Amino acid sequence: MQEVVILEKVYGDRSGFIKLDKKLKALLGDLNVEWKLSAVKKNWVKVSLKGEDEEISANLVREEFGEVPYKLSAVKEGMTYRGRFIDLGKVGYGAYVDIGIFSPRPKDALLPLYYLKETFGEMPVRQMIRRFGWVDNLPVEVTVTTVEFGAREVELAFTEDQVRRIKSWRTDGYDKLFIAGTISENVEKALIETGHGRDVKRIEELGLMETLLILKKGTQAPGIIKEIGPHLRGTLIGAIKFKS
Repeated sequence: MQEVVILEKVYGDRSGFIKLDKKLKALLGDLNVEWKLSAVKKNWVKVSLKGEDEEISANLVREEFGEVPYKLSAVKEGMTYRGRFIDLGKVGYGAYVDIGIFSPRPKDALLPLYYLKETFGEMPVRQMIRRFGWVDNLPVEVTVTTVEFGAREVELAFTEDQVRRIKSWRTDGYDKLFIAGTISENVEKALIETGHGRDVKRIEELGLMETLLILKKGTQAPGIIKEIGPHLRGTLIGAIKFKS
C-alpha cells in the first residue's frame, strides 16, 4: 500500500471527499489501483492506494495535488510551501500557517507581526485579518525564512506572487468573499437559489473547499453574505469591502 497526504483539507460539510473522488477517477481511472480517502491530523487528506499500479498512482497523485512535508526535519529554509491559515486572530504577534508538519509533533509555522507590518503597513494583526478577509483554512503560498530545530520554531514569509495577489485583491475596487468549508459547486448553487448569480463577476477555486467570489461593481459583500450565508451552514466567510 502507498499513502500520500496531499495539500488539500476536508472539513466543514466534508463535500470535498466526493469531489476529490471524482478527480481521482479521472486521474487514475485507467490504472489497476483502488484508493481510499480519509482525513488525518488537522483535516489534511490522506490518499491510500492499493493494487498493481499503486506506485505509479502515488506519483501521479503527488504531481497533481502536492504532498505535505510530514517532518520538521524535511522543512528547509528558502523552500516554498502551500499552507493554510490556522487559528487566525488567536494571537497578536502574527498569523499561523499549517504547512503539514506532523513529526516529531504537529507544528504550525508563523508569519511574524514585524514581517506582516513591513509588507502590509502598520496595523494590529486582527485588523489586518479583517481588512484582507482572511479566514482559517484559506490556502496561501509561503517561503520558509527560519527553522530552529532546537526550539522547533518555523517562521515564514508570503511568496512574492502571494503578496501581489493579496494587494491586488485589496486595491481593485471589487468587493470579495472568501468562503471556506464547502466545494465551489455548493457556493454556485447558493448563488442561484438566492438569485445572486448575476451579482458575481468571477468565481475562483482557491482550493478543494475554498472559493473566492469577486463581486460586480456596486455589489456589496455584507448584503451577499446575509443572503447566501444561511445556505452555506458550517462555512467561514471572510470579506474584502470597499466603501460604496
